[in-house]
Amino acid sequence: MRKIMTAVVVAAALFPVQTGHAETTATATTTATAIPVAPYVDMGAWPTPVLSTMAKQGNVKSFTLGFVTSNGCKASWFAAYDPHTGWQRDEIDKLRAAGGDVKISFGGASGIELAYYCMTPAALAAEYDAVVKAYALKYVDFDIEGSAVADPATIARRSQALKILQDKNPGLKISLTLPVLPTGLTADGVNVVQQAKNAGVNLDLVNIMAMDYYQGPADQGAKAIAAAKATQAQMKTVLGISDDAAAWKKIGVTPMLGVNDSRNEIFLQKDARALVSFASSVHLGMLSTWEQGRDANACNGALYRCTNVAQSPYEFSKIFAGFNG
Repeated sequence: MRKIMTAVVVAAALFPVQTGHAETTATATTTATAIPVAPYVDMGAWPTPVLSTMAKQGNVKSFTLGFVTSNGCKASWFAAYDPHTGWQRDEIDKLRAAGGDVKISFGGASGIELAYYCMTPAALAAEYDAVVKAYALKYVDFDIEGSAVADPATIARRSQALKILQDKNPGLKISLTLPVLPTGLTADGVNVVQQAKNAGVNLDLVNIMAMDYYQGPADQGAKAIAAAKATQAQMKTVLGISDDAAAWKKIGVTPMLGVNDSRNEIFLQKDARALVSFASSVHLGMLSTWEQGRDANACNGALYRCTNVAQSPYEFSKIFAGFNG
């Protein structure tokens, strides 16, 4: 997300944390079903978010966990924990036992994505695959923004690696999370999707970051809906989908709750309700938010931990939980 992750790295976190799941070899299968609501959780927040508690209190089952970045050509949770060892797998298993699941997101606004350090598609795919295996994932997300959305070398390498990854894990659902304007994806964003398609990747979703347009105050619910409509039209062309309903299933929308980084763009509860209503009317592929910890804190203060709007804890989460696909 454009909101920068805020990992607090303590000395103990610099060493791998063994969880007993490192030997997991299960692959994704075609049994993966759609997840209608999967708020992002900043796993770099301190103290580390307790996923099972967040799920119960926020009335949601599933989350998108951000972000896995790089430690050279090795996957890392924000240079603090080792995903190869299944860090936080116990909490993920609790979600699954309760009928939910997780997507793990690579990239984000902070840190450097693996595609910059792994210099071949095979090496890059191997790191992605190690994370998939460690967590028995059915869903992965790639948050591509900033300079990464316009970097030809990493886009090409990542696209080829995703094809390898999907071939190794039949049925693995892959989403691309990209910056957007109310008029749709930028040309760079469209190119990221096009390159993945050209590489043979079967994309589950194109998830738009409906936030931080830097266009001044306005109805943020209406802008998110406009961005979704524009992106759906773009994806019909890029992905070669003629059916509107099928194209809507390829779209995810992720607003930033409350005050955005732009400061004068504010996503309110009324905007959440409007977006959920629209998403239900078109049977959107997914709704998410940035970010569950901010919603839980329900506070005023630094944007990495507060929405800075009047709300009760998990109020936005409970609104979004009303979306069933």
